[in-house]
Amino acid sequence: MTSAIVASGISKSFGEVEALKDLELDVPEGAFFVLLGPSGAGKTTTLRVIAGLEKPDMGSVHLTGIEATKATPAERDLAMVFQSYALYPKQTAAQNIASPLRARRMSKADIDAAVKRVSELLHIEPLLERKPSQMSGGEMQRVALGRALVRDPRAFLMDEPLTNLDLKLRVEMRTELTRIHRSLGRTFLYVTNDQVEAMSMADQVAVLRAGTVQQVGTPTEIYDHPANRWVATFVGSPRMNLLQCTANGRLEGKGWSLPNPGFGVQGDRPALLGVRSEDLSLDVRDEAAGLDGRVYAVEPLGDRTLVDIEVGDHRVVVKAPPTSRYAVGEQVRASVALDRVHLFDAGTESAIARR
Repeated sequence: MTSAIVASGISKSFGEVEALKDLELDVPEGAFFVLLGPSGAGKTTTLRVIAGLEKPDMGSVHLTGIEATKATPAERDLAMVFQSYALYPKQTAAQNIASPLRARRMSKADIDAAVKRVSELLHIEPLLERKPSQMSGGEMQRVALGRALVRDPRAFLMDEPLTNLDLKLRVEMRTELTRIHRSLGRTFLYVTNDQVEAMSMADQVAVLRAGTVQQVGTPTEIYDHPANRWVATFVGSPRMNLLQCTANGRLEGKGWSLPNPGFGVQGDRPALLGVRSEDLSLDVRDEAAGLDGRVYAVEPLGDRTLVDIEVGDHRVVVKAPPTSRYAVGEQVRASVALDRVHLFDAGTESAIARR
């Protein structure tokens, strides 16, 4: 598969703060590629280095196989969509969308045709004569997208474009962005700290932490096969349950014991058992694979009920059906889907593979 964007060995510091550390990234042509991570992980700095807005201290950037590390932002032919919209307040939506084309001195007929095409794609024809002060946040975001899309660039870089929208609009815009991506077939490099955005929109996800890439994969790979403890607990809500244990023929923890479902370990290896809340059940009795505990708290959430139970020294969250009824202090047994559990080395925190 052809690479649209390759960042190799990128390091970048701001004073004593090391924002990126030998970062490696390979974005396939035409992919919806998401950079996911918490605040301060280096996502925006990565985007700005690729766009040419920041110069890396070390490393290189290649765009469709061409060295671009020293190229200006204009020479890179990338369109960037900012979190803040960055619209011209005194211009109409149509004028804002047309601004990159006016800078290229295109003819009025070509500009009008391009604005019409983009406005139809984004369903914003009624907004074209309005100024930003007359628009909602969602409308301004669509206009900002239109200004990027009208250029027909090499790739689109998007820096948390949905952050300022309310939940309903964010859901709508996620759907719209995936539709637009399918329509255009162009490369999207999208930054977010919202895992729902990443999981619902991306073809591929790169999970960043403290300026380094922890794992790259499809949303399913990231969720089902996290590379280490940090990825496992960052991706998923509620976060993955972790229990200290000793791994050998069985997984043994304080107050609990489970069969080893095929993890390749030798000796009494200190480890962390990882199990997601949906892979625990309070309604199935399995004497061979269960965690006994006491209900600590019950959280009804409408579509599901979260039941916190105390298992030894740990608190474990179980995702139960919305009709579940449990009382605080009640003794329960949480059956474990052993084919879905994870094991991490207690020292390195890397995932331990099954045999």
